[in-house]
Formats: sequence, C-alpha cells, structure tokens
Amino acid sequence: MKVNPIQFFRQVRQEVKKVTWPTRKEALQVSFVVILIVAIAAVFFFFVDIALAWLVRVILGMGV
Repeated sequence: MKVNPIQFFRQVRQEVKKVTWPTRKEALQVSFVVILIVAIAAVFFFFVDIALAWLVRVILGMGV
C-alpha cells in the first residue's frame, strides 16, 4: 500500500504522540548505569587482553 508523503508524516506524528518519554531523572539514571557497565566491561577486557597476551608470549617462548 503506497502512502503519499504528507499522509506518511501525519502518521509519524500520531505515532510519536503515543511515545512515553522518560523523565530527566530516569534518563540520567539509565545513562549512569550504561556508563558504569561500559566501564566495568572495559576493565574486564583490559585484564583479559593482558592475560591472553602473556599466555601467547609464554606459548611462543618469548619470555614470561
């Protein structure tokens, strides 16, 4: 079914009105949680990378 551009934008506007937008407090809380999880993941993968690099050096005989 083809919809002309004007009708399409009317439908988009109607759908956007149905969206429940988060409050400022909710947005800040979710952002904090995301930043915290990313930081934890970064630290975890940093140490995994160091451990794997050490393991590869040991396996290849390049020192301990």
